Amino acid sequence: MTEHPEGSQPVGQQPWQVVIIRHGTRTARKSEAFMNYAFYGEADGDYTTDYYLWVLRRGDETILVDTGYSAAGAEKRGRTVLIDPVEALARIGVTPEQAPPIVVTHAHYDHIGNISRFAGSELHIASSEYEFWTGEIAKKPLFSHFGDPHEVDDLSAADREGRLVRFSGEHELRDGIRLVEVGGHTPGQVMVEVDTSEGLVLLASDACHFVEELERDWLFASMADIPESYRALETIREHPADHLVTGHDPASMTDFEAYGEPLDGIATVIGRRP
Repeated sequence: MTEHPEGSQPVGQQPWQVVIIRHGTRTARKSEAFMNYAFYGEADGDYTTDYYLWVLRRGDETILVDTGYSAAGAEKRGRTVLIDPVEALARIGVTPEQAPPIVVTHAHYDHIGNISRFAGSELHIASSEYEFWTGEIAKKPLFSHFGDPHEVDDLSAADREGRLVRFSGEHELRDGIRLVEVGGHTPGQVMVEVDTSEGLVLLASDACHFVEELERDWLFASMADIPESYRALETIREHPADHLVTGHDPASMTDFEAYGEPLDGIATVIGRRP
């Protein structure tokens, strides 16, 4: 049996750290954020949507969860760029040259916009998600607004190069990191469970954009499968996570510890980095 210094753990048994990076933002209206908002009989008003990517770190290991939107994707849809996601990552020592593995929670423009800049990275995606976005239905306007063909082509290029890892259901990516397919928002929407020093973190991504979806049972404006979207929310409510990180809620910048320099004001963190 291998012995370890007192108080230490083998890297494979150490907890992960989660870094939440806000790279963009948008102010719109509640009626744009929630499906059939008029059904609720409430006054409309301004509503902020923030855009994130997530970094999982343990020792020398780094895993990215999504890559944010590109400058072109943001301009096309009138989104504000707070920082280039690749620059934000470089500030904490993560570069494309390191080829970190990337979890693709789903293939919308604001989650895979910079995949091409990580040309050596292994990509993990639900099979149903990849099959949908490379199929004909994804070209319909209700879906294509959120997807860019050239970014889907980046996924297909990774597939041809043997860098695309597909899975169904649940997938243990590393010790302490589990991918859970729930669907709803997109056919293969994935959540990420992460073991940290502060307990179990659930990165819901867009299975839950905002806390209000959970609290009021409201759905986001765009859902591929409405019944599955409600089931995904119920799965989140029943989940034993100690910390929930939603996909676009501004609260992610206030509910967790500020990262500080060199990402002051645009990042928070959960857990200590061993």
